[in-house]
Amino acid sequence: MSTVSTVTAPAPALRIGNLDLSVPVVLAPMAGITNTAFRRLCREYGAGLYVSEMITSRALIERTPESMRLIRHHESETPRSIQLYGVDPKTVAEAVTMLVAEDRADHIDLNFGCPVPKVTRKGGGAALPWKLGLFRDIVERAARAAGSIPLTVKMRTGIDADHLTYLEAGRAAEGAGAASIALHARTAAEFYSGTADWATIAKLKDAITSVPVLGNGDIWSAQDALRMVEQTGCDGVVVGRGCLGRPWLFGDLAAAFQGAELKAEPTLGEVAQAFRRHAELLVEFFDDEVRACRDIRKHVAWYFKGYAVGGELRAALAMASSLQEIDDLLGQLDAAQPYPGDAAEGQRGRAGTPKTPSLPERWLDSRELQEAHRAELTEAELSTSGG
Repeated sequence: MSTVSTVTAPAPALRIGNLDLSVPVVLAPMAGITNTAFRRLCREYGAGLYVSEMITSRALIERTPESMRLIRHHESETPRSIQLYGVDPKTVAEAVTMLVAEDRADHIDLNFGCPVPKVTRKGGGAALPWKLGLFRDIVERAARAAGSIPLTVKMRTGIDADHLTYLEAGRAAEGAGAASIALHARTAAEFYSGTADWATIAKLKDAITSVPVLGNGDIWSAQDALRMVEQTGCDGVVVGRGCLGRPWLFGDLAAAFQGAELKAEPTLGEVAQAFRRHAELLVEFFDDEVRACRDIRKHVAWYFKGYAVGGELRAALAMASSLQEIDDLLGQLDAAQPYPGDAAEGQRGRAGTPKTPSLPERWLDSRELQEAHRAELTEAELSTSGG
């Protein structure tokens, strides 16, 4: 891939517990995206910490087939990172204990940032830090169960602008033994819309003194990552939607944080090669070629964003059911077509519009967990992994 020089910056190392990362970059867990195949592909381009899809604690301790499949790592994946979701301190601790006892992870992250209605309406995800005592109990028991394995937290700024939780929750997580805290600088109400409020990351960094603070939100390029670190003082960045269809972004990020600042400008042929590699890794992950080809379909628009690829060919790629079909279709592309510049950059993935979060009835009446809400939390524990 061709490269262009950009602005230079220092290369801060990131230490999370006993993990030393050569670059301060974390792949954000994304449901249906950050499986072993995508993580392996991203690793081929750059360095960092690559986190699994969200896995439900109860489903894990019940050893459901899907959960057991999602926690598998390829032998090339080091360190192994798993994100757990749960609302019951005992269940989360049991899931962490299982991962540690069976040597399945080198890093465990807890999800308190999911804004999806099916999660928040039961009191989970981004809704849970409002119940500060419950939040603290989950983190404390999980950290204790993790032992020497770093246990980290990812959260949002709050439920909405009137119910911000990130400062209190951040301090509680720090005191409960979290090895780092990542903040997506949006509320649950904002979902993925608008512009992330990086000022909240700076405020959290000022409030947390003993563990790293990582920033998340609107990192579409390596330059965005450098700006976030400069503006907020955060210790590292968490990248989500910005890498969809662009696994080479991790190469850009590694170069930027190491001072080289090289930017990938792939030809259409190079994009096609990455797409084909992704599909191949999905076949290995699912052990099912048809299922893998179905899964890669959602990535078509992301990979070919900005490139002159006709609608019929895009549609055909989104219907392919074998690697041979994909090869035949990719063979029709103009491999020499150059990088299209800004048309291939910028936002990708879901954005949506602000919305009133779905919450259990009277959830906001108190910061303490009420008996009436325990049933909702029990139901939340039944959510399936990866959702």
